[in-house]
Amino acid sequence: MIVEFGAFALILAMTLSALQMGLSAAGRLRRSPVLTGAGQGAALAAAVAVVLAFGALIHAFAVSDFSVANVAANSHTDKPMLYKVAAAWGSHEGSLLLWCLVMTVFGGALARARGLPFGLKASAVAVQGALSTLFLAFAVFTSNPFARLDPAPFQGASLNPLLQDPALAIHPPFLYAGYVGFSVTFSLAVAALIEGRAQSGFWPAWGRWVRPWALASWGLLTVGITLGAFWAYYELGWGGWWFWDPVENASFMPWLAGTALLHSAVVTERRGALAGWSVFLALLTFTFSMLGAFLVRSGVLTSVHAFAVDPDRGLMLLAILGLTSGLAFGLFAWRAPTLKGGGLFAPVSREGALVLNILFLTAAAATVMLGTLYPLILEAASGATISVGPPWFAITFTPLMVVAFLILPAGPMLAWKRGDIRGVMQRLALAAGLALLAGLAGWALFEPKIALAAAGIGIGAWLILGTLAEVAERVRLFRGPLAQSGRRLRKLSLGTWGMTLAHAGLGLFVMGAVVETSYRVEAAAPLAIGGEIQAGPWAVRLNGVEMVEGPNYLAEQGRLTVEPRGGGKGHDVVAERRFFPAGGQTTTEVGLDFRGLDDVYVVMGERRSTETEARAWTVRVWWNPWARLIFLGPVIMALGALLSLLDRRLRVGVGMKSRVKPG
Repeated sequence: MIVEFGAFALILAMTLSALQMGLSAAGRLRRSPVLTGAGQGAALAAAVAVVLAFGALIHAFAVSDFSVANVAANSHTDKPMLYKVAAAWGSHEGSLLLWCLVMTVFGGALARARGLPFGLKASAVAVQGALSTLFLAFAVFTSNPFARLDPAPFQGASLNPLLQDPALAIHPPFLYAGYVGFSVTFSLAVAALIEGRAQSGFWPAWGRWVRPWALASWGLLTVGITLGAFWAYYELGWGGWWFWDPVENASFMPWLAGTALLHSAVVTERRGALAGWSVFLALLTFTFSMLGAFLVRSGVLTSVHAFAVDPDRGLMLLAILGLTSGLAFGLFAWRAPTLKGGGLFAPVSREGALVLNILFLTAAAATVMLGTLYPLILEAASGATISVGPPWFAITFTPLMVVAFLILPAGPMLAWKRGDIRGVMQRLALAAGLALLAGLAGWALFEPKIALAAAGIGIGAWLILGTLAEVAERVRLFRGPLAQSGRRLRKLSLGTWGMTLAHAGLGLFVMGAVVETSYRVEAAAPLAIGGEIQAGPWAVRLNGVEMVEGPNYLAEQGRLTVEPRGGGKGHDVVAERRFFPAGGQTTTEVGLDFRGLDDVYVVMGERRSTETEARAWTVRVWWNPWARLIFLGPVIMALGALLSLLDRRLRVGVGMKSRVKPG
């Protein structure tokens, strides 16, 4: 009965979203607050309906209702409750319902937003309703998560064991909240194009209205990507955290475009300039999100992250992508002449620095898209297969980001309209000198001597120190009494602190990624009980191996000790090879020893027998220096986004009661 209720709620949500679109559009055309109010009510009701449908699906997984095809294919009675619940979004159908849930909830929040002009809000709610209708129709007619099986199997097939992990249980909700949250910026951009506003003051206000939605989505997407990278790091057992996998790139493209959108919206809000860029990036960011959905669910990619291998459903998603983005960019091309903002500025200015930043970020996103799609297009066109991996991205993507990083600290210190580049360089001289020293220290500290790695350490330090120099400039540190600087420091806005944390977190990430990638040490050897293997400054000893039984698996568990090669305190770690009888699959559970900023990463391999050693196990060890910074940096960046959202100036654009008359 609950399953049928969930199916009914899903169909009801599709109907309500269609009403949201129709009533809001009619209300805008007739300038009727009554009709637009009804459309907003339909948006809220659609969100409630999808929440109920999603709750019904979770209940079906929790009680192991194998009469539901989705549950039978992705769950098992022996699976822990956490993974039963997480399996609700671990399949194609469930993840699509999660997508619809986020989209309708954001749509309901947009319907409740205050401070937006009547016409803009009505058009945006209508566009959001159209998006929700398309995806809900896709879920209802091609990917219904409540489809029944008759007869129902006695037992389910279980979820892929690689996905049975706490980090991956919460990774999709954050990732989708970021992905789909950008649908609101898309809707606001299309609404602005529909309205065709060209009067003075419209575009600065539009930039202020868009920024909170973009910031929230960007912060959530940052957390989602970081959780996914951390899961890949400690669950897959290959020692790395990013491999430029096409599915990884599918989430990275909207993140890059969203970052560019945030910077462009600042210029649009403050100066009324770059309106065309801001609208274009708002459309592009969600288009990248939909492209990612197509890649993951169409069957064109083979990955542990991919959900479907059904070409028909892939064609339906491609049709949705083509229809929505095609109409949006067509409207953009038509309205382009009206997107002329005010605020002329000199090339050397804060606006100029932000324009360069936007250009490099957009070019970087295009580079990732090319590297992701070209192999697929080539295979479809000629049947030839090529691999585009880390070396290609190192040559094409990295230089673009290096230039953007070098420019970044100078931007906030330049004045609006016209800046003094010589004065900025003087104020950043100390930061530049310290960054150079950091690079030289990296050269001296690590072996082997790698010039590019030392330069990367210097660039990361430059981002951090340049950001701190900007804060010091704001509070006029050492230009007066320290008490006065302290008062200015306390009065800095949350938005300023948010920007500072975001840029500093980026610097930490760059330093961690450069050091871990350049100086990682790997070793592998067959070890008998009491055997030892060395990697970098660490020695790992195998103390014992035993069989243990988990909730739904059997594991060969290795107990090991990690200690410094020259002597020192040892840490015990556990690494496992797990066998899941329900699916017949074997996975690895990594043993991690956290040593300050470093990780010692241990993987147990298969048992092997030799003439000299009757019982030995292949043990692989990685020394990953500064790996902690890779994950700490993005967390600080997301915290910066949260602080910026708490800034009253950003809340004004969303929370003020509108006094704008219909028109």
